[in-house]
Amino acid sequence: MEFWIQHELAILRWLHILAMVYWLGGEWGVFQTSYKVVNPRLSFEERMRHMDTAYRIDILARTGIITLLPLGLHMGYLWNVHPLGGGWLVAMWIVWAAWMGVTYAAFMTRGKPVWKTLNFIEDCTRYLLIPTLIITAITSFMGMGPFSAGEGEGWYAAKVLTYGLALIIGVILRWVMHEWQDKFRILAAGPDAAVEARLNRSIAIGRGVAYVYWILIALTCFFASVKPF
Repeated sequence: MEFWIQHELAILRWLHILAMVYWLGGEWGVFQTSYKVVNPRLSFEERMRHMDTAYRIDILARTGIITLLPLGLHMGYLWNVHPLGGGWLVAMWIVWAAWMGVTYAAFMTRGKPVWKTLNFIEDCTRYLLIPTLIITAITSFMGMGPFSAGEGEGWYAAKVLTYGLALIIGVILRWVMHEWQDKFRILAAGPDAAVEARLNRSIAIGRGVAYVYWILIALTCFFASVKPF
């Protein structure tokens, strides 16, 4: 316990770096695997194997994305850029544990009927979280809190804002992966040119927004590391 008290911030920073690595690295892995998933020249079985690989890589990215939120808020409290400590921190980590439970349950049940329900719950968490992050970041810049945004502190609200914007892109990419499940059920019955065309259109959109995603992730890292304002 004494070790934790002495090194709490350093340990949280280390975990934060790991979470960012898994987020960025995982998204790159899914991006590359997607080329094989939508390649009609490959056999259906091989494409399914690549899709399974994409989901196995993606779970690490999702773990990083979800874990960054409590880590960032916990460190923010230690940096005195927001007042949400004590019971707020405990509640936040409990919510994180529940969220992780839903995320991994969805991962373990992919392809089964319950998967859609679990994914819907996961999607809903983002529909609630994204506007909350963006609105609180904006109100903080307006001097209304909950985050401090004075001289030398504005980087934190900026980081929250770019993180929230990145989650919007993440939702779009989730929709693309959701579509894989639906379309490949149809392809299991045999080749379908219309389905292949739809897959190509959706993956083209996904690859386009992925570049915006990486820029936002890089900005989030920049604000957290450099603290420019």
